[in-house]
Amino acid sequence: MIREIKYFVFFLFIILFILLSLKYYISDENKKKTFRNLSKINEDITLYESKLPIIENDTKNIVKYFDKDESSDKKKYF
Repeated sequence: MIREIKYFVFFLFIILFILLSLKYYISDENKKKTFRNLSKINEDITLYESKLPIIENDTKNIVKYFDKDESSDKKKYF
């Protein structure tokens, strides 16, 4: 008998926890807070983006490409 009561209480707590969690996450207050937070993050990103310095490209002519005809150092194999 005690064992069944214990299982029932555990089950009740789990169901209660799930229901209260869902109630909180579905609530309008939480949705408003989430939207405000996302909006704040977007504003911060645009602010930091405007302060970033632009760096010049210094990687021009770094890689030299060879044609197959130019490389005459190859040994011929038989």
